[in-house]
Amino acid sequence: MKYEHRDQKLLPWHHFLNRLAYHGLIGGMIVAVSDIVGTLGYHALAGFNWVDSFLNASMLLGGMGPVGDLPNDTSKIFAAFFALYSGLVILVAAGLMLAPVFHRVLHRFHLEGK
Repeated sequence: MKYEHRDQKLLPWHHFLNRLAYHGLIGGMIVAVSDIVGTLGYHALAGFNWVDSFLNASMLLGGMGPVGDLPNDTSKIFAAFFALYSGLVILVAAGLMLAPVFHRVLHRFHLEGK
């Protein structure tokens, strides 16, 4: 998505909301795909049922940590790497979703300084 140049006027409100929704959609998709991968990993490697797999993956993505005991070393290694990955995904998704807001604020300050 192309942002306006510093010499251009501030983006109209309805276009800004569209940009914000687009970034929110992309960020949400990144989190959803990550949750699906985590759910599949817990189901295949730890032998959890689908609900417990989804719960564990979601809790790690949310920064809360795993819920149950992991039965084997393979599932523990997966959980460790998924936890590291989850921390990065949340930071990237949050930055992506907040980028339009930061850009608008900085663009407005730049225009007021002229």
